[in-house]
Amino acid sequence: MTTDCNKPLRVRVGIIGGAGYTAGELLRLLLNHPDVEIAFIHSASNAGQPVTAVHSGLLGETGLHFSSDYRLDDIDVLFLCSAHGHSREFWEQNELPSRLRVIDLAQDYRDESCGYVYGLPEVNRDRIAVARLVANPGCFATAIQLALLPAAEAGLLHGDTEVSVTALTGSTGAGVKPGATTHFSWRQNNLSVYKPFTHQHLAEIGRTLASVGGETPVINFVPMRGDFARGIFAVCHFDCPLDADEVRRLYEDFYADAAFTVVAPGDIDLKQVVNTNKTVISVSKHGRKLLVCCAIDNLLKGASGQAVENMNIMLGLDRRAGLRLKPLAF
Repeated sequence: MTTDCNKPLRVRVGIIGGAGYTAGELLRLLLNHPDVEIAFIHSASNAGQPVTAVHSGLLGETGLHFSSDYRLDDIDVLFLCSAHGHSREFWEQNELPSRLRVIDLAQDYRDESCGYVYGLPEVNRDRIAVARLVANPGCFATAIQLALLPAAEAGLLHGDTEVSVTALTGSTGAGVKPGATTHFSWRQNNLSVYKPFTHQHLAEIGRTLASVGGETPVINFVPMRGDFARGIFAVCHFDCPLDADEVRRLYEDFYADAAFTVVAPGDIDLKQVVNTNKTVISVSKHGRKLLVCCAIDNLLKGASGQAVENMNIMLGLDRRAGLRLKPLAF
C-alpha cells in the first residue's frame, strides 16, 4: 500500500479475541511487521489490562492494553481469533464496513460460505489476492493438505485411494483454556489418540484435494496428542506408481513458487519448523508405498503465521514480511 507520492502507508489492524495463543502469536508477528500499526486488541474479559499481563513473553515489546470496544471503520484488516462458532455471532452483532478486509482463524467459514475464500496460499493465492474475506485453514488441515496436494493434482489420489495419516500435535493445539489432556502432569511422557477417523478438519481437507484433483480419496486420519508444546508432524502413506525421482520432481515443481513450503533433500524433524511459518516436507518410496512427512508449527503456519501471510497477499505486500523467523533448532 502506497500513497501517490510513494510513501508507504501503515496498515491499521485490529484483533478480536485477544487472549488466546493464536492472538498472542499474531500480536508478536504484527509488532515486528514493517507495514503494520496495531489499532486495538480486544478482549472483553481482560479489558483495561496490559497485553503483557496475559502474553508475558511480550514484556518490553509493547505497551498496548486490551480494549473493551473496537471501531471497525478505523482499521484496514481485522483478525478474528475467537473460539469456533463465535465469528458468525460476531457478524450477527456487527456490520462489515465496505473497505474492511477480514481474516478469520476459526473454522466458521472454511466451507467458503458468506463470500469467504479458503486461505491456503499454496493453492488459492490468486483468489486470496483479490478477496476481502479469508478463512484461515485448520492446523492439521494445513499440514495434511500440503503433504498430499501435489499427488492430488497429478491424479494419484482417486476416489478409492486409501491414504493413511498419523499426525501428532503439541498441547497448544488444544487452546489456552486448561483441560485434562493439556495438564502438564498428564501430557508429560505421554501419547494418546483422539478423534480417530472423525476429526473435523477432514471436511476441508477433502474439499481442497477434490478442487485440484477432481476426486476425494479415502483418508484414514488418526490424530495424536504429543508430548511437546507446539508443532505438528504428519506421516502420510499410500500406493503410488511413480518412482522416487518422479515423485521428488512432482513435489518440487508444485512448490517451486511457494514462499514458505520446502521439499527437504532427506529426512525431516519438527525442530526445523517450530517458531516459523515454514512447511517442511520429505518424500520417499518404499516398494509401492509413497511416504510423505510434513512438519509445521501449529501456531504459525497452522494459524497466526498463515494469517499474516494471507494479509500480505491480500494487500500486495512482500509475502514474507513479518515472517522471517528462525526455527528453534536447539
